[in-house]
Amino acid sequence: MAKKLYVGNMSYSTTEARLREVFEAYGEVTSVNVVTDRETGRPRGFAFVEMANDPEAQAAIAALNGKDLDGRDLNVAEARPSEGRGGGGGRGGFGGGGGGGRGGYGGGGGRGGSGGSSDRGRRSSW
Repeated sequence: MAKKLYVGNMSYSTTEARLREVFEAYGEVTSVNVVTDRETGRPRGFAFVEMANDPEAQAAIAALNGKDLDGRDLNVAEARPSEGRGGGGGRGGFGGGGGGGRGGYGGGGGRGGSGGSSDRGRRSSW
């Protein structure tokens, strides 16, 4: 079964062809994807390399993690499943935490002396 690897701390000049060449020394590479910025098209400094099977992927991790490629020490590890990243959920959780904080400031305003800080807190939130 194919195994996807995360490759981080890459030089912006490292190409998909170069990554394929380096990883093929440890087994069959089924795909390479250098991640680029949607707006600028420039590389973001990381990529995903898919190896044909787990033993080859483990060999690549052992050999290449911490090794220099194009002037940068690579960070190579098994890629995490996409559902584990929780991009949208993470932001939602942060927003909820912020909302709770604003509510806390409002409650403090009712105690008299802290009313001034409550007003400042509200203004900075809006």
